[in-house]
Amino acid sequence: MSDTIPSTDSQGSPGSADSPGSPGFDEMARDIAEVPAVEVIVTVAVNLMSAAAVKLGLTEGGDEHKDLDEARKLVQALAGLLDASTTEISSFHAAPLRDGLKSLQLAFREASLVPDEPGQGPGEKYTGPVFG
Repeated sequence: MSDTIPSTDSQGSPGSADSPGSPGFDEMARDIAEVPAVEVIVTVAVNLMSAAAVKLGLTEGGDEHKDLDEARKLVQALAGLLDASTTEISSFHAAPLRDGLKSLQLAFREASLVPDEPGQGPGEKYTGPVFG
């Protein structure tokens, strides 16, 4: 997968395909076409995990970026993605992602001033109740 990101103009619109250093749509489509679906799913899951960890205040910056409302959304999306892709990715990929999800769910429960009832936390409609 190409590490180049399409450029944007001052209004945030994608740069034209003719701009120097800006890959054309065909080139980007060709690059993504070479990436196996499992790799895309795992990459998205890892990005959701990372973003949730930041929003839970689990990173070096800690409370500076903590936002439980945002964390809830990210954990919910991660759980939905993992639930939907269970039959599509091998247990080799799924097991560590599920473990990471459970860790995030437990961290969310610990960070909450008023914890959700068991089964009502983020993503628990997909995973079932999460207990420490």
